[in-house]
Amino acid sequence: MPHLPASSALQRFRVVDLTQVRAGPTACRQLADWGADVIQVQMPEHMRGDDTLGGQDGSDYQYTHRNKRSITLNLKEEEGVATLKRLIAKADVVVENFRPDVKFRLGIDYETLAEDNPGLVYASISGFGQSGPLASRPGFDQIAQGMGGLMSVTGLPGDGPVRVGIPIADLCAGIFAAQGILVALLEREASGRGQWLHTSLIEAMVYMMDFQTSRYLIDGEVGTQAGNFHPTSIPTGVYKARDGYINIAVFGSKIWERFCHILGAPEWIEDARYHDKASRSVNRDALNAEIDRRLAAHDRSHWIEQFNAGGVACGLISDMREVFEEPQIQHLGMVKHVVSPRLGPQRLVGQPMQLERTPSTIARAAPRRGEHTEEVLAELGIGPDDLARMKATGVY
Repeated sequence: MPHLPASSALQRFRVVDLTQVRAGPTACRQLADWGADVIQVQMPEHMRGDDTLGGQDGSDYQYTHRNKRSITLNLKEEEGVATLKRLIAKADVVVENFRPDVKFRLGIDYETLAEDNPGLVYASISGFGQSGPLASRPGFDQIAQGMGGLMSVTGLPGDGPVRVGIPIADLCAGIFAAQGILVALLEREASGRGQWLHTSLIEAMVYMMDFQTSRYLIDGEVGTQAGNFHPTSIPTGVYKARDGYINIAVFGSKIWERFCHILGAPEWIEDARYHDKASRSVNRDALNAEIDRRLAAHDRSHWIEQFNAGGVACGLISDMREVFEEPQIQHLGMVKHVVSPRLGPQRLVGQPMQLERTPSTIARAAPRRGEHTEEVLAELGIGPDDLARMKATGVY
């Protein structure tokens, strides 16, 4: 089956996906979801290592590789590499997450490929960058979370570092790579030239530290664990109502005054312990304990209604079942439906932004390894006899 674009937005672009695991496949999924013809290149079945996310029929793999086509090529065979180069010569984008030296050894680095395809946008994702003292070190999400500073500010004070519950360094590196690809494609419209772009898990993680970086670089402050409470804006964090926990966010003096009135404590507005942001920070433990005491008078639903009606942000702390039962999430249409030829109907989360004229959908379930090899190679002009020979000799 030929390319089925998930959107008309990027359907004119062809992307060769040479990535494995999560960061690279995430970048390519972003492009596929907006209509690019993403061709995933995998090792033949008899050569494959543990390069899939929970197995090809697993939910993780199905989510990450939807809207793509899959071919297999043996890059240990000279003809396999030659066929890959033939595919790339007609592509707009290549995405790879090999160790930095592998692409040069195979002769599929940017400079080599750009000789035949000067408009090529070539994206590399690594653990620590393409050069420097740690460039050859293997990268892994949790390693980047630790080295990038995230684990030092996550968790309860005194309990030791805590990882985030999703592979945030992988995901952010993939999303940043996709953004870089789109920037390079836009620039190509002006210059007519492609370029090499690269990001890494560690760069993504440091960038995502956001205000914690400016607290250090500008103010000289080293952030520490603040648990479930905002490190600088008090009171903002997790509080306990009569029947469970809620999040409350109080930013600014006006919101603080509204919060005090709703909670039935208008005297706090003039209380020297809580009068301004600095005082509330010094006395945060006493304030938080008093807030919990007052919240215990009513259930979560009462406080969520009261605070939001008064302009104070407040919400449930939901597990995944509760997330997808939330009427607002249902209204936003974030769950998309697709039918896998072998696994049946599936529900998957779609893109988190809406383009009204060129929306994204899920047009194709994740492919099986090599499902589209002969289809894609035939598009390159390789005939049936050569395809049969290549298969017999292990090229794909």
